[in-house]
Amino acid sequence: MELPVDADRLRADIEANAAFGRLNLEDPESRGRTNRTGSEANRQARDHFVERLEDAGMDVTVDAIGNVAGEWVPDSADPDAAPVACGSHLDSVPEGGIFDGPLGVYAALESVRAMRDAGVEPDRPVVVVSFTEEEGATYGNGLLGSSVATGGTDLEEALGYENDDGEALGDALESIGYRGEGTETLDPAGWDAFYELHVEQDTTLEEAGVDAGIVTTITGIGHCEATILGEANHAGATAMDDRTDALAAASEFVLDVEAAANDVVAESSETAVGTVGALSVSPNATNVVPGRVEAGVDVRDVKAESMETIAEAARESLDRLERERGVETDFTRPSTVLPEPMSDRLREIAHGSADAAGRSAIDLHSGAAHDAMRVARVTDASLLFAPSRDGVSHNPREWTDWADCAAATEVLAGAVALTAGADE
Repeated sequence: MELPVDADRLRADIEANAAFGRLNLEDPESRGRTNRTGSEANRQARDHFVERLEDAGMDVTVDAIGNVAGEWVPDSADPDAAPVACGSHLDSVPEGGIFDGPLGVYAALESVRAMRDAGVEPDRPVVVVSFTEEEGATYGNGLLGSSVATGGTDLEEALGYENDDGEALGDALESIGYRGEGTETLDPAGWDAFYELHVEQDTTLEEAGVDAGIVTTITGIGHCEATILGEANHAGATAMDDRTDALAAASEFVLDVEAAANDVVAESSETAVGTVGALSVSPNATNVVPGRVEAGVDVRDVKAESMETIAEAARESLDRLERERGVETDFTRPSTVLPEPMSDRLREIAHGSADAAGRSAIDLHSGAAHDAMRVARVTDASLLFAPSRDGVSHNPREWTDWADCAAATEVLAGAVALTAGADE
């Protein structure tokens, strides 16, 4: 379905949202924001979103975890029919970009406005949603609002999560007026479908010169923790052959993880990645042989077996280091999120929407987690991408051209309308 959107209206919404938590940086090319869940900036962003939903004639609700939703029930729709939902999130990482999250929220709203402007008459209600704490930068590990709504995380447990200042999420939401009454949350299991539009955060679309990406699978994510124990000793008085250097052993571990990921890419899955992204060295003094290293490992792929291969290679690396370097090691896997395929039904509809709008679209995978992967566990879900300049994200230099925002939103709007039963 060809459904033109108002590009200027969409841009105005995203720019207005960017003001909430805007960074004051001297670099004129930097456009960034820090919008942590429960902050004053977060309250302002939520208030503005609620106003825009109401301006569009939508009924607004806030659930027990702070998820904000607006529902449009046109006269043509059966009010009891399972709705089609769309949206993303408003929170950000510290010093993040202005498109990550808000593009999906306001593109969803623009989809409803475009349908209303065009006189489209869907058979189902349409819901626009902003999920709480997607980034995991302040509370929990990410995707929190969608995880609670889909039953993956207990509500009371989530409300008890604390930020770095010791403030519980429930108290923070209460302080900004966005802790909904009671214990009810959104019910994605009752939705017919969910669409999320997001910036790609990579260069596939930019390099291909296409308008939109339609995600096949959202990557799985495995977090591993390795501890390497050596012996701290004097850096000057300890002979090289008398050392049990935990950091020297850890350096081999880092390279082993990299090699394992490269092997998987070469042999079985080009989308696999393995990263040692965090090291804690003790006692961390220049004149002391390191005695202890803690390493954080991130393993991702669209194939669960590839993730398992890399994780096991990491474990085997530690076993070798024990034998060859005399260190003691420990290896745990505190969290594993399996890859999540997107709905074939909705992907087909999205491709049809792109064709009808004269927009180019390709299939690709997502290397980052998004709320759509939580929703996909309880109903059909689809993730769409807009191009990212140079693939930069979680950074003030994150940028998606306004024309690209509008083009991808047209694909979203047409897909939502078709899924909601609008006539082509």
